[in-house]
Amino acid sequence: MKAEIITIGDEILIGQIVDTNSAFIAKELNKIGVSVHQITSIQDERDHILASLQDASERADIIIITGGLGPTKDDITKKCLCEFFDDNLVRNEEVLKHIERLFEKYIETPISDLNRDQALMPSKARALHNEYGTAPGMWFDHEGKAFISMPGVPYEMKALMEREVIPGIIQNFSRPVILHKTVITYGLGESALSEKIEDWEDDLPSHIKLAYLPNLGKVRLRLSAKGVDEVVLRDEIDRQVAVLNEIIGDIIYGYEEEDEIEVIIGKMLADNKWTLSTAESCSGGRLASNFTREPGSSAFFNGSLVCYATESKIKLLEVPEDLIREKSVVSAEVAEAMASGARKKFNTDFAISTTGNAGPDKGDSQEDVGTVFIGIATPSKVFSRKFMFGNHREKVVGKTVNKAMEMLQDAILKHKDDN
Repeated sequence: MKAEIITIGDEILIGQIVDTNSAFIAKELNKIGVSVHQITSIQDERDHILASLQDASERADIIIITGGLGPTKDDITKKCLCEFFDDNLVRNEEVLKHIERLFEKYIETPISDLNRDQALMPSKARALHNEYGTAPGMWFDHEGKAFISMPGVPYEMKALMEREVIPGIIQNFSRPVILHKTVITYGLGESALSEKIEDWEDDLPSHIKLAYLPNLGKVRLRLSAKGVDEVVLRDEIDRQVAVLNEIIGDIIYGYEEEDEIEVIIGKMLADNKWTLSTAESCSGGRLASNFTREPGSSAFFNGSLVCYATESKIKLLEVPEDLIREKSVVSAEVAEAMASGARKKFNTDFAISTTGNAGPDKGDSQEDVGTVFIGIATPSKVFSRKFMFGNHREKVVGKTVNKAMEMLQDAILKHKDDN
């Protein structure tokens, strides 16, 4: 079962926005056994759209299109779909009522004819209800293939995928089983790791594929299996992972299924009714952002302080001024004091802190650029670790966040085992 994704919009091609839609769509399709074989980004231009639709129809069973469904003249996707399917636009009364309700309830500006015209749809399409916007999704069945068009606004697209598109694909198409298991390793680079597991990789069955996913201080090894029997595939993957553990068990930190590590940590905290706070300096709030971007984070995340300046560490986190004077603002002692201060201020079970020199200047410390201390406060202890993450600012911050997540997950697991 093959799918192709087409994103329409000049704003993607000129780099004005990043195409996050395709990544989300591909991930959701993969969960239900649909393989994405190509992703194409194109201009809001008639010939380009029509050619892309034709090309995709020759390669894929499911063609998903996002973008170009707005009310303005540069949004021409619906007209191009009409031309491609030899169709015409007709007014969908249910969609019109929905648009009018949205304007009445949420939008201060008066509804215009342009807004009402968003209820015009190709007659051959089935409307997909867009709860959060005025542009409906559209589903075309054509010669055994599905053409699905959705707005490009990410939160509108995501809701349509989850509530309309995925259930529709499950109902209408037979699909193979695709399973993934991702092994998270730390401490070896990609090439060194590849050499160490070369024989194991060469012996993998043909229907199990391995991918290396390096990212700022860690390498994820993703095993992907495709077949018809989920139980058999899962057993095969588990056997291969067991063998891998015998080879590199000392650098395997954990396993990642569909969720990012911050989601896994959040679930661990929420399940145990534990809470978390952060005190960030060199990471600039990225830890807190990673946690709070996920729905339901209020169940475990109490708050965060970004204490970038030395003075804010003293005033807000109550880090002793003489400690900073004696040990430097970038030190194990200050990292631990920051974590303890956050745990106390937000009344949480766990707290994590970061302090370091991300560069290009040293700031208030004489430690080398790239030096980072990460502190953890748990209900039973406070500790920290020192790292040297290089001399590129973005690399230092990214590695800090990744390592902080690793340390926090490990601290939570150890506390759970001890209690």
